[in-house]
Amino acid sequence: MTPFGARLRALRDAHGVTLTELAEAMHVSAAYLSALEHGRRGRPSPGLVHQVNEFFGLIWDDAEDLARLARLSHPRVTIDTSGLSPEATELANLLATRIRALPADSLRTMLKILREQEGR
Repeated sequence: MTPFGARLRALRDAHGVTLTELAEAMHVSAAYLSALEHGRRGRPSPGLVHQVNEFFGLIWDDAEDLARLARLSHPRVTIDTSGLSPEATELANLLATRIRALPADSLRTMLKILREQEGR
């Protein structure tokens, strides 16, 4: 599941909206929305994010947060480490090969460190 997919599912659950109901309102297929929620499709378009914001009445910070999550929700990421240190290349490769086996607490710790670097 992607960050956008998790938020979309949480929004649907909180509002008691099924995939089918949301899909019909947005003129997309339920299968597409399901694939977005489960990370089997790439990041959603800005237009789709806008539709979700409108459907659920999200404004200001909530709408921007959903857009940020959409930008961070591509399930197949490429990291270009050319010109970076050997440590950066090693980290990228180790993460790519071992991310599926990392415990949830390790992932949360890494995310915390990276978010602190962003100032969030």
